[in-house]
Amino acid sequence: MQQAPTTSEVVLATAGYDHTIRFWEALSGICIRTIQHPDSQVNRLAISPDKRFLAAAGNPHVRLFEVQTNNPSPVTSFDGHTGNVTSLGFQSAGRWIVTGSEDGTIKIWDVRAPGIQRDYELKSPVTDVIIHPNQGELISCDQSGAIKVWDLGENSCTHELVPEEDTPVRSITMASDGSVLVAANNKGNYFVWKTKRGEMTDLEAVQKVQAHGKYITKCLLSPDTRILATCSADHTVKIWNSNIDPDEYSSSSVDLSKGCFTLDKTLTGHQRWAWDCAFSADSAYLVTGSSDHSARLWDLSNADTIRHYNGHQKAVVCVALHDVSL
Repeated sequence: MQQAPTTSEVVLATAGYDHTIRFWEALSGICIRTIQHPDSQVNRLAISPDKRFLAAAGNPHVRLFEVQTNNPSPVTSFDGHTGNVTSLGFQSAGRWIVTGSEDGTIKIWDVRAPGIQRDYELKSPVTDVIIHPNQGELISCDQSGAIKVWDLGENSCTHELVPEEDTPVRSITMASDGSVLVAANNKGNYFVWKTKRGEMTDLEAVQKVQAHGKYITKCLLSPDTRILATCSADHTVKIWNSNIDPDEYSSSSVDLSKGCFTLDKTLTGHQRWAWDCAFSADSAYLVTGSSDHSARLWDLSNADTIRHYNGHQKAVVCVALHDVSL
């Protein structure tokens, strides 16, 4: 019996301003499929946990495409936003997706029955929204500079903080065990909070770092929580190592005087803005996308580019990678 192709296949996709989505053979760098996205540029990509679907966030729609077929048409469209959709994420079981938009709202959609399940008003353009590892909360950031926690059980915003007045927060990321939250802003700073017992209402600020001289476009914690990547308008991606063993985060005695993260490497090679990144499941490799029309695969042990993904005609602003064996 043949093994289903979904089990071990690496899914790597990129998209951006040339109105195409490209799938790549990760190791050879060969483009194996191109999907036209005529409506708008693509701002964000997300792959479903079972690798069946790729969600693409545009302006103002979100479209769902099949990964394992050559069907060029979306199988579902999520319609309801009235502005650029800037963020996108699948729930861990793949049953629903969350989206954030410049229209100032966050929406939750059922993947099987497209319709808005939840709708939260922020009164400020949403720049990023992520799902807490507990799957019961959302964390958003926006143009006003606020970070907000949304409790799906209580159906309301339960917590709000502003790390730096009048500075838009561009990106947020959380450790897979819920122990650490990182947010990055338009001044090139990132901020780190430790959660006590994973409770979002009990955040302890532990570090502020001037990471880049220009905008940070994306911050992302690795699956093993030991690495933080920051992408920037300064054309670089910086790799920061955790000073704390992941097992010690919940300990009250952990020494945070040196901060949580220390600069380890700077990935240089992109010729223009670095927009987005995605870690491999083993946290050893990073894929990045840039305004220089390319994406790259980096070996984080030595900061070398080991693959170039060339073919886009304009800026690559989003990448998605799913290499977990199912």
